[in-house]
Parts: sequence; structure tokens; C-alpha cells
Amino acid sequence: ARRGSSCVVECYSLCQILITFVLLTQWLSDRKKRQLQKKDVEIQRRIELIQDFEMPTVCTSIKVSRDGQFILAAGTYKPRIRCYDTYQLSLKFERCLDSDVVAFDILSDDYSKLVFLHCDRYVEFHSQHGHYYKTRIPKFGRDFSYHYPSCDLYFVGASSEVFRLNLEQGRFLNSLQTDAVENNVCDINPIHHLFATGSSEGRVECWDPRVRNRVGKLDCALSTLPSISALKFNSSLTMAVGTSTGQVLLYDLRSSQPLLVKDHLYNLPINSLNFHNQLDLVVSSDSKIIKIWNKDTGKLFSSVQPQTNINSVCVYPNSGMLFTANEDPKMNTFYIPALGPAPRWCSFLDNLTEELEESPESTVYDDYKFVTRKDLENLGLSHLIGSSLLRAYMHGFFMDIRLYHKVKSMVNPFAYEEYRKDKIRQKIEEARTQRVQVKKLPKVNKELALKLMEEGDDEAEVVSRKKKGKALPSILGDDRFKVMFENPDYQVDEQSEEFRLLNPIVSKVGQKRKKKLRLIAQQAVPEDNDEEPEGRASSEEESSDDDKSWVEEVREQRRLLRQEDRDRRRQERKDKTSQPQFYQIKAGEEFRSFNDMARKQKLQKYVFGNVLCSEQQKKQQQAEREHHEERKKLRRSAGHLSSSRGRGRGWGGRGRGRH
Repeated sequence: ARRGSSCVVECYSLCQILITFVLLTQWLSDRKKRQLQKKDVEIQRRIELIQDFEMPTVCTSIKVSRDGQFILAAGTYKPRIRCYDTYQLSLKFERCLDSDVVAFDILSDDYSKLVFLHCDRYVEFHSQHGHYYKTRIPKFGRDFSYHYPSCDLYFVGASSEVFRLNLEQGRFLNSLQTDAVENNVCDINPIHHLFATGSSEGRVECWDPRVRNRVGKLDCALSTLPSISALKFNSSLTMAVGTSTGQVLLYDLRSSQPLLVKDHLYNLPINSLNFHNQLDLVVSSDSKIIKIWNKDTGKLFSSVQPQTNINSVCVYPNSGMLFTANEDPKMNTFYIPALGPAPRWCSFLDNLTEELEESPESTVYDDYKFVTRKDLENLGLSHLIGSSLLRAYMHGFFMDIRLYHKVKSMVNPFAYEEYRKDKIRQKIEEARTQRVQVKKLPKVNKELALKLMEEGDDEAEVVSRKKKGKALPSILGDDRFKVMFENPDYQVDEQSEEFRLLNPIVSKVGQKRKKKLRLIAQQAVPEDNDEEPEGRASSEEESSDDDKSWVEEVREQRRLLRQEDRDRRRQERKDKTSQPQFYQIKAGEEFRSFNDMARKQKLQKYVFGNVLCSEQQKKQQQAEREHHEERKKLRRSAGHLSSSRGRGRGWGGRGRGRH
């Protein structure tokens, strides 16, 4: 099947091809779309089958007119109905409504007569030009069906009554009283016009519109009490019932037992049921998946799982095309050629599918190799984690298969030779097994094989004493465990920590098993012994002692493991300290180790630094003394000046008193 960008498809037939029609992003302009179509190959493969085949927010239901020319879809937000003309492959008209549409139906062969059941109890009628009439029912409605011979509309909902509205007289008729508290769905058989309702208690009630009496009652509840979420008639005797727990039950109207029960395994309510009569298939859907399966055997034919939740599914008549209303603006279109031919208005799809069959394409991950972190460490590529060469996926990474083979050949260039020798050895061993051989122990896990042989002999002895039944098959003779005694990778390491911790438990279990076999053998031999209860009591005491003894053995093994770990660490430290020292030889000097030289160089550096500091201080002191001597030579003496003359001219002399 061709992989689409908006869905994941699981096909179980080689002849099935599925094409998903998706629209380009809405906010892109036409010029941008054309540029993307020229550059991107994935966008070139997309097909815009019907122009503007989408809703502003969500599409709730979708249907096809009886003549096959018009596709009508109801959606929100704002509530509206859109009609698409398949001959023009475009939108014909759009009408906005006052409230959300719960269900709608097409009463005519084309789009000229429409009925809408709204969420606010209103029933709205539209003609070819638009809105025609509007009325209201007493209770909130959930579904309705149209009885063509009498022109009656049957409404079911949050009530035990089924309301009847006659379109010829234009008035409500007497309601049908059911035993249910609420009715969820209803349908009318297209051949004998039997009217059926599905209740929230898991019951289906059938009514004859000619006499307005109930003619049958069917209890569809299995082990639980699920409500009926979907109902659909096929031919005159077949009826499909969908439950709220994800099961689809097929009934023959002549029997109260279901012919077949199909479980979707998602525990989600079945929201849509359709029949494909050309291949005897049932198309059922819940909010997660669409399943197509055979109605006689229940064998799955195909399944489609979109990325968004499904609200409704519509099968285009006499073709292999499906329309889905999703919790998404886009309404998906699926075409499966194995279901039938393409409709007349898109017959070119058959040519596309033939070309796809002639030129199959490889899947995305054919050119990639999945590796784990341990594989990357073995290849020496751990440094590539986080780069563009590795694509993270689940617990490992995807890497290019060419890079993997190249690195593999560099790490182990003789891998192919070893692989070839192993294959030759296996062929020789297979040829030897055809000869008459003497029983001997295998090459791998000899101790385990010997232990199993001993246990097998004990069981055979017990069975022979009891003279009843057959001995249980041994693991040695089972082909499923043959590789464990042939492949060296499965060799049991008795020195490993896991084995040493589990071995006391396993050994005690084996001892208990041997004691039990011996006890059974003793019971099988008829002996008159009055002290048998005492023996049993002693065996029980021994078993209780054994239950406590293995705990002590496990503790002892843990203590030994810790002691070995400490000894190993101590030995590693001792090895590090006893490493050889290297020495440097110079002419005229004795041998000195590198550690002595390092200490000497450090000491010389310290002394040389102190010498430099003392020389700088001496130079600075000498400069200061020279500076003082120079200042003394330049300074003039003030001894020739008397104190009396200085007072008269200064601030403290006579001149100050004159003022």
C-alpha cells in the first residue's frame, strides 16, 4: 500500500493499493503551492481530488446522494452544510445553520430535499433553494430514519418514546412506546421496512410500521451491559449491531443468538456500520480505526487508521472509495482497488493504481540499519550520538546501512571469513546428525544437559513405578531449545554474579523436586506402614528448614562477592603504586628519578624568584639614595636670614600693626 502523510494503513492483501488524497496547507497561496509542487516530490504525489474538500474546524457526518453525484457533509464551526458536485469536482454550495447538526438525511435522489436534526431539538427541512421549514420535537433527538412508503420520520433520543412526524400530512402522529429509558440509534430495513431501535440498556426492539406494534425484542448485552451505539440492516434478514464497548454483532432476524461477534479491541464505541455487498464485507469503525472484514468468517480484510479521530464513515456505492468525517478540517478520502473500481467521476485512479503496481517503491527504512547504544559502543561510534548521521528511534538509532557496513568491515575485517567458517561447520554438523550416533553430551552447556538427563531419568523411574501416564518431554528433545545447546552465545557462565546469586535458589528447587519425585514413588508402591503421618510431618519440617537455608546461602554468596570486589580494588591500587619509575641520565651526574628532578626544578624556580626580588629591592634603594643626594646639592641654605628682619616683613611683623 502507498504510504500517505495523513494516515497509517495496514493491508493484508498484496493486491490492495490505497491512495490518500490530502490537501496542501490552507494558508499557502496558490503561487507557493505551485512552487512546492515543482520542488517537493512528496507534494507532487499528492492528489487534490475534490477542491476545498474540508470544513473550517470539524466535520461531524458525511453522506452521498442516491444518484452518486453529490456529497454532503455537516460540520462546525460555525455550523454549516456543504454540498460537493462530483462531476465538477468542486464545492456546489454552502449553507450556514443556527445550531450543530446531530444527524441528517437525504430524502431525494439528489440534494433537493434534506432533513437536519439539530442539537437543540429542532428539525429543519431544506429544499433546493435553501431553508424550507422548521419544527421542534418534545425531547432531545439522537438519530432518525425515514420510512419512504408512509412518508414518516421516526425520531429517537433521550426518551422512551419514538416520535413520528408525517411529512404528507404535516403533523405528528402517535408515538411508539418502547421499554427502554433512552434510545440511541434507529434504522429501517430497505426491503420489508422493519423499524428497529437500539437502546442504552443494550436491547434492540423491532416494530412493524404497518400495524405500529412491536414484533420482536433482542438482548444484545454480552457479559457486561453495553449500550447500542450503531445499527444497520443488510438485505432482508441480516442486521449488524455495534456496542459502546467496541464489539460488532451480526444477527439473523430469525435467531436471538449472534452469528458472529467481531471485537475492535480498542474498547471504543462503534460509531459507523456499512455493508459492502459485492465482496460480503462489513466496514465498521470507531473513533480510532476503520476495519474491513468478512461477514461470514470475521477474517480481517484491511484496516485504515487515520491520525485524527473518526466521527463517521461513508462508503461510495459500488466502488472501493471511502469518505471519513474526522476531528480535523480535512475530510479524508481512501481508495482501495481490491474493494471495487473507482467511481465514474474519478476513473483515472485505476490507471494510477496500475502504475503503482508496476513500479513498487521501497519503504522508508530499507536503507537504514537499527542499532542500539551497545552496538554503537562496539563499533566505536558513540561520538555520533546527537549528530545528523543517527536518527533516534525508541531505544536505539537508525543509521545509514552503507555507513554501518563500512564501519563493520573496518572494526572486524575478518568477520566474513569467520561467518563463512561457522556456516561450513554448521553444514558439516547437520550432515553428521543424519548418521547413526551414540548419545553423548552436547558441546555447549554440558552441565545443564547432564542435569536435565538426570531429572528425566528420575521422572521416568517415577512413572514406571506408578504405571500410569507418560513422562513429560525433556528440554533436550524439544526443537525450540535446541539452539541453547548448539550456539556458544547461550553458554551459562557459572562465575557470573547473577548465576552465583540464583544458584542457591535453583539448587534448592531442584532438591525439592527430587524429594517430591521420591515421595511420589514411595506412595506409588503399596506398603502397610502405620508411621506414614510422622514421615509426612518430618518431610514438612525439612521443607520448612530448606526454605530458610537458601536465604543464608544467598547472603553468603553476596558476602563473598563483596569481598572479591574489595580484593580486586586493593590489587588495582597496589598495581598502580608498584609501577616502574623512569630515570634521566646526564653527563657527570648520578641517576636521578623524574620525581627528584621535578622537585629540584621547583626549588630552583623558587630560589631564583627570591633572588630576582632581592636585586630589584637593592636597585630601588640605591636610586632613592641618589635622588636624596641630588636634592641636597640643589637646596639653598637659609641661615643668613635673621629672625628680626623676617618678622618686620612677614604677616606677624610691624606692617600688620599699621593697618
